[in-house]
Amino acid sequence: MKLCKAQVNEGQPRIGMLEDGRVHFLTVDLSAGISSISDILHRDDPATVAHDLVDRRVSPVAVADVTLLPPIDRQEVWAAGVTYKRSEEARERESAGAARFYDRVYSAPRPELFFKASADRVIGTGGTVHIRRDSRWTVPEPELALILSPRLRIVGYTIGNDMSARDIEGENPLYLPQAKIYDRSCALGPVITLAEAMPPLEQVTIRMRIDRHGSAVFDGSTSMVAMKRSCQELADWLGRETGFPHGAVLLTGTGVVPPDDFALAAGDLVTIDVTGIGQLLNRVGMREPQFDQ
Repeated sequence: MKLCKAQVNEGQPRIGMLEDGRVHFLTVDLSAGISSISDILHRDDPATVAHDLVDRRVSPVAVADVTLLPPIDRQEVWAAGVTYKRSEEARERESAGAARFYDRVYSAPRPELFFKASADRVIGTGGTVHIRRDSRWTVPEPELALILSPRLRIVGYTIGNDMSARDIEGENPLYLPQAKIYDRSCALGPVITLAEAMPPLEQVTIRMRIDRHGSAVFDGSTSMVAMKRSCQELADWLGRETGFPHGAVLLTGTGVVPPDDFALAAGDLVTIDVTGIGQLLNRVGMREPQFDQ
């Protein structure tokens, strides 16, 4: 089963169930404490709860006729780094003076985990992600994202785009928050595939294509088999000393890295496909200055 947050025209966002290319809208049940997509996801049997909440008074709508919003409520978004060998190699090249740290992270028991975005900074499919205006070398990072309950149980999966300013991080690893955390630096969507409906992770492929002026300038893929750590391991580390009363979203790292001479440009289209979930599409832009500096 796939759950989503959808909007028709300028109407109120609603919880939906995507099936056969159509969105079946769900009702809320305030008496049962269900008013958000998270309330469904955090139940013991979210699929049954969602089926029971289908609004039979409303006809399903073709997914092409709705706007799919980021499938997130109040969860924090966190991310894991250097979980693929390809990512470790890229991080070592961009940060020559601190390369040994990335090698240590890749092989160490403790993973690299960092805060990525608050829910209000997340962009959905069809939205615009941003390049920092003070970065000359920004790339997208396509990742499988874990949807975690407050008990840190993996209840679903979605697609994440962890926009990263490689030149800023490469200048000094202590600049990681500035390279990773800024407005429109994180996209999620288009839907959440419930954990029991996801294919076995060893069969999951992540592919990213970047188009510029209508032509592909990058096309690459990886498999979850190439990830060094397990998803549950990353979730367990995230919750080791930190509570998440609203649940959390955890990006699991990237194994698809464009060549070092590639940088995103305004107008590029980033398309990320993940087996069992769908396709996350985002146009690339740059934030306009809001005040004199």
